[in-house]
Amino acid sequence: MAALNEISPANLMRLIGTPQCPVLIDVCIDPDFADDPYLIPTAQRHPHTDIDGIVARSADKQTIIICQKGLKLSHGVAARLRSRGIDAQALEGGNIAWKNAQLPRVPAAKVPGSLWVTRHRPKIDRIACPWLIKRFVDPFAEFMFVPPAQVLDVADRFGATPFDIADTHWGHRGDQCTFDTMLDEFELHTPSLDTLTTVVRAADTNRHALAPQAAGLLAISVGLSRMYRNDDAQLIAGMEIYDALYRWARDAQDETHDF
Repeated sequence: MAALNEISPANLMRLIGTPQCPVLIDVCIDPDFADDPYLIPTAQRHPHTDIDGIVARSADKQTIIICQKGLKLSHGVAARLRSRGIDAQALEGGNIAWKNAQLPRVPAAKVPGSLWVTRHRPKIDRIACPWLIKRFVDPFAEFMFVPPAQVLDVADRFGATPFDIADTHWGHRGDQCTFDTMLDEFELHTPSLDTLTTVVRAADTNRHALAPQAAGLLAISVGLSRMYRNDDAQLIAGMEIYDALYRWARDAQDETHDF
């Protein structure tokens, strides 16, 4: 049972992937992190000595501090944040407890920078992938939507990572979509996300027989693309669609209209 000012791995996992997820700050010292270079989904690395930087990153939001074992570093940083008025807790047992619970961990080496670029006028993959990145990898990620012919040049000039573009690392592979690729690369396979990716793949590759929800997702996605001329506004609206689909996949697959 988590002690005062701690959160258990199981309770934190229930928050990850939702809009209510706290800011996660990993303060492991470099040698400990080098021994096991994985991040809890959405966690950002930060030195435990830079309290001002952690305060700025927390932005007055609920914050969870993570270290190797959930002892002095995480509790010390959390206490300092609370002294500055931030709702901060330590992760019970730290990264070791999370790993032992077999909860998803993102390989740090696979996470590119926070700036991504893709084709404008998104519909399915180009909304689903930003949702996955912001909810499970990097909540501070930014996305650029540009004309297709400009994607690679923009990526080169701005140091952005191109995605959902043919013949790039973060694109379709075989009969799978870019959302599948990201689940593989970020090692984010969970029953809920595997269910969701089947729906996304079915809608994005026009194989609606894979999932009965695919036709509805396509209809909603096309409708959103007609409602918004601004791709960034469409992404904001689309985030709520995927938030709802994730909660359905996680908690409500057995529920019916008359439940």
